[in-house]
Amino acid sequence: REPKFSQWLRSGYDKALAWSFGHVKSIFIATGLLLLVAIGIFFTLGRSFLPPFNEGSLTINVSTLPGISLEESDRLGREAEKIILSMPEISLTARKTGRAELDEHSLGVNVSEIEAPYKLDHGRSRAELLADLRHELSHLPGVNVEIGQPISHRIDAMLSGTEAQIAIKIFGDDLQRLYNIGNEIKSHIASVDGVVDVNIEQQVERPQLDIRPRRDMLAYYGVTMPEFADFINIALAGEKVSQVYENGFPYDLTLRMAPSSRSTIEDISALAIDTPKGKVPLSEVADIVSATGPNTINRENVSRRIVVSANVADRDLKGVVDDIRAEIDEEIKLPEGYFISYGGQFENEAKAAGTLALVSVIALVIIFLLLYGQFHSATQSGIILLNMPLAIIGGVFLLRLTTGELNIPAIIGFISLLGITTRNGMLLMSRYDQLRQEGVGLMERIRHGSSDRLNPILMTALSSALALIPLAVNGDKPGNEIQSPLAIVILGGLLTSTILNIFVVPLVYYYSQCKKEK
Repeated sequence: REPKFSQWLRSGYDKALAWSFGHVKSIFIATGLLLLVAIGIFFTLGRSFLPPFNEGSLTINVSTLPGISLEESDRLGREAEKIILSMPEISLTARKTGRAELDEHSLGVNVSEIEAPYKLDHGRSRAELLADLRHELSHLPGVNVEIGQPISHRIDAMLSGTEAQIAIKIFGDDLQRLYNIGNEIKSHIASVDGVVDVNIEQQVERPQLDIRPRRDMLAYYGVTMPEFADFINIALAGEKVSQVYENGFPYDLTLRMAPSSRSTIEDISALAIDTPKGKVPLSEVADIVSATGPNTINRENVSRRIVVSANVADRDLKGVVDDIRAEIDEEIKLPEGYFISYGGQFENEAKAAGTLALVSVIALVIIFLLLYGQFHSATQSGIILLNMPLAIIGGVFLLRLTTGELNIPAIIGFISLLGITTRNGMLLMSRYDQLRQEGVGLMERIRHGSSDRLNPILMTALSSALALIPLAVNGDKPGNEIQSPLAIVILGGLLTSTILNIFVVPLVYYYSQCKKEK
């Protein structure tokens, strides 16, 4: 015997279905308007690659000018740690100042990387903690500060080569001009809403000796350019000739001039170079002058470049990048031969979104072919696919009310809806076909078929929703950030597709079949 609640539910649904047949035009218009509004909202959503992580720890880079001593860099690192530890949410820090040259991510002694675990149990949000920390660290003189998280920093480094969400790369030949353009860009984008941690690659002039060969004198003494270059490299840089072992540890044996013979310009000028005409001082065949040069020269795709980096706070990544592009296009005039490229998470978001869009189209075609193979009717397959736009309505609305951002997990949620929402339509259509084969009339089989499938449709939707709710509401919990947008989209899609499916699909089925059965 059918439970009373089920009887009450079926009775109420029968009345609602009968009412819907008397207001077909209003239901179609309302559904169409909801779909149009959802599409409009979809194009106003913020865009990002991944949702903000909550790793429970901060990675703070504090960098100053290259060439600073290790002692001074260590002092600045200690000052930064004092500021960080003044935050009530942070009780300990770990710092690395500089990294070994053979490290995969080698850093000069002018850079300190600080790890700071935190606990948000002092009434402040994570955004408020970061804003306060950035404000306090800005009081440190002569340093650049970047605040990120351990995993996020590594992801950014893999995507753009910088440990920031946005990398603006300026390419050109003249390093000083590149640095000047970079500083202009830095000053302009710092005022863009949502931009934080704006930094430019540090570029300083360092003293160096410039040894310029005098080709006429080299030719006179019979010294070739390779021979001259070998002499300079061995005398000043040194050449590894063997290894020696001391207490079981190997050490390179390097041949070069003694430090007392190469400590000043005069000493280097007096170095004796062998020639077919005998030994002559180096100053006889080369000019040795004091000069300055850049501390580093970075290249990408064979071109010299300098990077302006930035992070984003309290805004979507795509919107900030669009504002940055507009600001640079309006304010920065590049010399001939210089150009700008943009890298970072947003670039990968665009590529991933394009790939997922293609996958969605392929999935839609496959689903349609499978439905056609099952029902042998393009019309019925199309009616079942109506659930997809009905699901999009709820997914978009709930996404707008929660995160307001479209990212890769959310897009995957929309793709998942393609398969999930067709289930309800298949349940209805298979029951309609079964009743039609039994000779039941059109209106009667819609009423009986819809009523028969009401409980299974509601039950499957409810069980799925109950499983998704914990994921959707705990998006700020560590480890759940990626699952939450996906769950929000599927949850909203299930809500609207289930409600509209039990009213809209029967109406569309009726009008598609009434002409055939007259």
